[in-house]
Amino acid sequence: MDFLSGWCKSKRSLQRCTAIVTRSNSGIGLETVKDLFLRGARVIMACRDLTKAEIAKSLIEKETEYEKEKGSIIVEHLDLCSLQSVREFVARILASEATIQILINNAGVMMCPESKTKDGFETHIGSNHFAPALLTLLLLPRLIQDGPSRIVFVSSMLHEKYNFDVDDFNFESRPYDAYEAYCRSKAANVLFAKALALKLKEHNINNVTTYSLHPGVISTGIGRHLNTAMWTGASWLFNNVLYWFIKSPRCGAQTSIYCAVDEDCANESGFYYSDCTRKTPSKQCRSDEEASKAWALTTEVLENHLKNHQLSLVRSSM
Repeated sequence: MDFLSGWCKSKRSLQRCTAIVTRSNSGIGLETVKDLFLRGARVIMACRDLTKAEIAKSLIEKETEYEKEKGSIIVEHLDLCSLQSVREFVARILASEATIQILINNAGVMMCPESKTKDGFETHIGSNHFAPALLTLLLLPRLIQDGPSRIVFVSSMLHEKYNFDVDDFNFESRPYDAYEAYCRSKAANVLFAKALALKLKEHNINNVTTYSLHPGVISTGIGRHLNTAMWTGASWLFNNVLYWFIKSPRCGAQTSIYCAVDEDCANESGFYYSDCTRKTPSKQCRSDEEASKAWALTTEVLENHLKNHQLSLVRSSM
């Protein structure tokens, strides 16, 4: 599938740039870190499992031992099933990093069994949407200060299957369905990227751009819950029978890299991409009104974690 897919062709250097990539110890996150590192960036791997992250960091450094003009890699703990962990991560980063120009919200869970985050959210919406949204909003003042900056949300084409439900995002009024939960959380990613772009424009902030994207169907561990969520053998089918339709992690990382660095989309904001090309998202995710609803809900849910936030575009909606 790789040879039919879009690849980022930009040769842009990222010397003196700092990038954050969540859940980057494997899969497309790892490949994204490697690419940014080779461009000269200081890359922060924000991961829940520090042991795996350190192993991944060492692997990248070994593979690129003889490359020139590399950047540096820092490993930091971040558990997106805990909003407290998000706040602690941001506090450390703001204290230790002189600048931040790129945030790639790559982390995500897919079709996991019914469960809750530490804050009581259904796991998909909590870790795929609310935690990345909080991370983004808490880092936003620094991203604005250090701009031009870019914020990337890794979503999925499956956002088209179900709308983000602002009235029952926790599955309290209907039976839990792992597939539906995943799709709705991915729709929330696209809506939030659009909503943030609209808010930035409303406040005449032009040096931060936002992007959401579908990376493609990737051969990674994200499908490990398919047997439980769907049927026995679904994971095997995903990883074997669908082989010819699955991208390698390196190929799957290309649209994330494109949105983070490519000059062609530098002046675009709030749009949805796939194969390094701007695409049309679902009807809901094209709507400014729906984006505003998602923004209002998200900032309301996160209100207690944003009380001391000084950014006017956040305060004005709470």
